[in-house]
Amino acid sequence: MAAERYNPREAEPKWQTIWAQGDVFSTRNDDPRPKYYVLEMFPYPSGRIHMGHVRNYTMGDVVARYKRAKGFAVLHPMGWDAFGLPAENAAMEKKVHPAKWTYENIDYMRGQLKVMGLSLDWKREIATCDPSYYRHQQKMFVDFFKAGLAYRRTSKVNWDPVDMTVLANEQVVDGRGWRSGALVEQRELVQWNFRITAFSDELLTSLDSLDRWPDKVRLMQRNWIGKSVGLEVRFEFAGPTPASDTTLEIFTTRPDTLFGASFLAIAADHPLARAVGAVDPAAAAFQDDCRRMGTSVAVLETAEKLGYDTGLRVKHPFVAGKTLPVFIANFILMDYGTGAIFGCPAHDQRDLDFARKYGLEVTPVVLPTGADPATFTVADVAFDGEGTLFNSDFLDGLAVDAAFETVAARLESTTVAGHPQGRRRVNFRLRDWLISRQRYWGCPIPMIHCDDCGTVPVPVEQLPVLLPDDATFDRPGNPLDHHPTWKHVACPVCGKPARRETDTMDTFVDSSWYYTRFTDPWNTEAPTTRAAADRWLPVDQYIGGIEHAILHLLYSRFFTRAMKATGHVGLDEPFAGLFTQGMVVHETYKNAEGHWVSPAECVVDDVDGVRTARLKADGSPVAIGSIEKMSKSKKNTVDPSDIIATWGADTARWFVLSDSPPDRDVIWTEAGVEGAHRFVQRVWRLIGDGAELIAGAHTGADRSPAALALAKITHKTIAAVGDDVEKLGFNRAVARLYEFANAIGRTIATPEPVAADATLTAALAEALDALVRLVAPMMPHLAEECWTVLGRDGLVSETPWPVADPALVVDDTVTLPVQINGKKRAELTIARAASEAEVREATLALDAVRAALDGRPPKKIIVVPQRIVNVVA
Repeated sequence: MAAERYNPREAEPKWQTIWAQGDVFSTRNDDPRPKYYVLEMFPYPSGRIHMGHVRNYTMGDVVARYKRAKGFAVLHPMGWDAFGLPAENAAMEKKVHPAKWTYENIDYMRGQLKVMGLSLDWKREIATCDPSYYRHQQKMFVDFFKAGLAYRRTSKVNWDPVDMTVLANEQVVDGRGWRSGALVEQRELVQWNFRITAFSDELLTSLDSLDRWPDKVRLMQRNWIGKSVGLEVRFEFAGPTPASDTTLEIFTTRPDTLFGASFLAIAADHPLARAVGAVDPAAAAFQDDCRRMGTSVAVLETAEKLGYDTGLRVKHPFVAGKTLPVFIANFILMDYGTGAIFGCPAHDQRDLDFARKYGLEVTPVVLPTGADPATFTVADVAFDGEGTLFNSDFLDGLAVDAAFETVAARLESTTVAGHPQGRRRVNFRLRDWLISRQRYWGCPIPMIHCDDCGTVPVPVEQLPVLLPDDATFDRPGNPLDHHPTWKHVACPVCGKPARRETDTMDTFVDSSWYYTRFTDPWNTEAPTTRAAADRWLPVDQYIGGIEHAILHLLYSRFFTRAMKATGHVGLDEPFAGLFTQGMVVHETYKNAEGHWVSPAECVVDDVDGVRTARLKADGSPVAIGSIEKMSKSKKNTVDPSDIIATWGADTARWFVLSDSPPDRDVIWTEAGVEGAHRFVQRVWRLIGDGAELIAGAHTGADRSPAALALAKITHKTIAAVGDDVEKLGFNRAVARLYEFANAIGRTIATPEPVAADATLTAALAEALDALVRLVAPMMPHLAEECWTVLGRDGLVSETPWPVADPALVVDDTVTLPVQINGKKRAELTIARAASEAEVREATLALDAVRAALDGRPPKKIIVVPQRIVNVVA
């Protein structure tokens, strides 16, 4: 007889040990079964897992366990995104080496993940900071360099003058360095880049093939790549310029609005702007102000639009005698288009704001449908919709697209300064990927700078280029650059003294190919084993946060293509299916002094639906705040280790799966966790009580009505839960299992019929067996314990998924809504195989139909088979 209560503290460690000793979840590359690769985005080893990790990895584990049960060879690995600035900060603040800090965190977090009971192949574990990993990354860098996909160029960067390092756009807060608080400068440094733009069009068009990705993610990537079809237009200067140029070339996607142009604007680092600044101190000062802004598009779009009138003017290409002023503007990007635009204030909000600020003319040239051309004006909101051209000479009356073509054709056939005045061009918002970072704790870039030979790669046989163990972190800047000996090396070509590259790679590089390394992490000669990579890839189901929807996924898509171009893999897209899960959120609490208080410090009372909170320590009142993402700053976090120690891993797993659809946020509540634990105990009792009733059960030839009813519920649940898991509808699967458990409970609650009916006993045995197998992917420890109580052999983790009998899944009857004169008035339950004549006859016998007809024959009866019946009285 099973114990009265299930004890997760005893059961969970026991089964984790059995799984590990039996090597149950290891995957062989030569497994002949169909493959299935499920992967969750690997974690940064910050020191502790959080509830977001619990949710993310539980979802992936359910898929992995389910697919194994369905007969697939499942690859489900785990690793660590282990390079990055936090480790370097820890080295400075805690006087500990980044490697020691990182590996200690990995050891602790690995233990936390194992306690969750995840079915991971730990033999494939990787850490991106390990030389056995990053030597292969360096090898690929060299391959990319030789293929022209890695190169150096002068790039504009965010420079922190105090920390003396380049900052990512996300590390610039209100124009200041996120850590030092110093005003950030824009500097031009020679930096390493990956030529992601070589695949711009392919990265865009291939999004259409990713039909198992969320639409919102594909849209975000499309917008980030940002394909623009437009026209380059040459404007002739109306006088001399400091640069001796005779024309200024701009790029526009709206040449149809040229008659509404009121100014031209150039980027602060445009060659013309530099020439103006060289002779105009005020212009130079304005350029310096622009350089203190961040380099991101978001910063430029949200900043106040400012400009400096250069005094230069250009001729309008169509209006004789009209000239337009040329401004240097803080919102123009040099690396998009030509670094110059024309402004049409009436039809672009940014241009309108700029024009109003500097008193420039606003001439509408696109007339909305139904508007009066005599009275239509633009005030504070630009009109950017469709319409017809007016105030535009030869374009008047044309639609926008037709006007585009007309302008393009005319400018393409006109010359200025010996060049066509217009030419069609496709531009992309996507820029090449700047990967240089002036940091220690990253993958060294395997290049050497020689005064005689130039920049040459480290020979492959000398890889990896190892980080020095004796780096110091006692002053700002890059420790590799400060190191007295590390950067000094002989040139591999000529043997003369040379210098190592001291920049390390952006940590996004580390995570852009790790999914490939998992396919054969034991290969010491190459980044991949081509056969293994091509067998396992693409990842069938990738799971992670929406915050990685753009950069990580885009960089991974580029990396796969670059690896294909250099012979490492044979595919283009790394992730066939993508799922972005919601966050785990929790309400917030503040004490009387207005300080954040953690949930562990509070007691929440609920009296007649009125919730109040108080401190455990002294009973003082606590204000309950809004529900927000768990964060350390607001102290609304829940430690997964505490939850697992108190309730067990299966309870935590069940709760994060059951509370809401997986793509939405889940609200963590104590009551919800308690409810999940009650179900754990309910399943345990059902199995224990049911096991005594089914001893010696065998399938009968003809089921009794009660047995048939239970069998139908069992097989419908098998089919539905499997379908739900296939669609990642975990909360729906949970709801069905609650209903299934209730049905089993009703049968067990009346043991006398079970004892008297051999076929019901057999149906109960089948139901209990199915219940254990169905909950196994979600609550694996409980399932193993229940499997033992039922007397089954082996592990449920290695048991096939139950097969639903189609004859028991399909109901013999169907219930049809019956409409009378277009309104539903009744329902008809009838045999599924009933003919249309039988449906008509049964419909006419319904009380509601007879009352509506009042003895009259119906005008018409329309039967939509197995869908609906319409009666026209």
